[in-house]
Amino acid sequence: MATERIRVFLVDDHPLVREWLTNLLREQPDLEVCGQAADARSALAAMRAAPPDVAVVDLSLTSGTGLALIKDLHEQLPAIVIVVLTMHEEVSYAERAFRAGARGYVKKRDSTDQILEAIRQTHQGKVYASQDLLAAMTGRFFGRTAVKTTDPIEQLSDRELEVFRRLGRGEGTRIIADDLGLSIKTVQVYCVRIKEKLDLQSSHELFREAVRWVEKQAAK
Repeated sequence: MATERIRVFLVDDHPLVREWLTNLLREQPDLEVCGQAADARSALAAMRAAPPDVAVVDLSLTSGTGLALIKDLHEQLPAIVIVVLTMHEEVSYAERAFRAGARGYVKKRDSTDQILEAIRQTHQGKVYASQDLLAAMTGRFFGRTAVKTTDPIEQLSDRELEVFRRLGRGEGTRIIADDLGLSIKTVQVYCVRIKEKLDLQSSHELFREAVRWVEKQAAK
């Protein structure tokens, strides 16, 4: 008797990534792609209509955010297992994703075997992260880095971090507001909070610091 396949929904704003994942999963006898979306809103609507077993979600989406989608799925459709597949390699992003409700975290530079293992293990009720990520997260709690974080970026909320990241990519407040479904005034409030938390005195300093941070992440 054939084993029922694990139904996987893909959320990534890059068509080539979705196509690559679809082809990868299609080759697996126990996995199948049951849907895909490029943004958080359409992804949530599609999964409400036909819930998958596992959702593979990118954190950086053109419209909406992966973290917000993870929170919505965790609250509204808790039976769906969420695996993050992202370019973000910082431990803080992984911790935010797990707090939001993800059960697995895979970096896009990881091997295809790790992606498949993450889907299968989380579907079985386990938590998945690569060995280097687990070591880094453990070090933050039990090692020397657990004493006190010196990175002020970690003071930012998930929404503030997303606004900060988009500022660093050169996006204006109007574009950020439209993509995140917020008012311009709300985005401006987030900018004020970010400046306060990072001890920045002006909008110019905020943009400059955001650009530096984005460039630093890209160089990792």
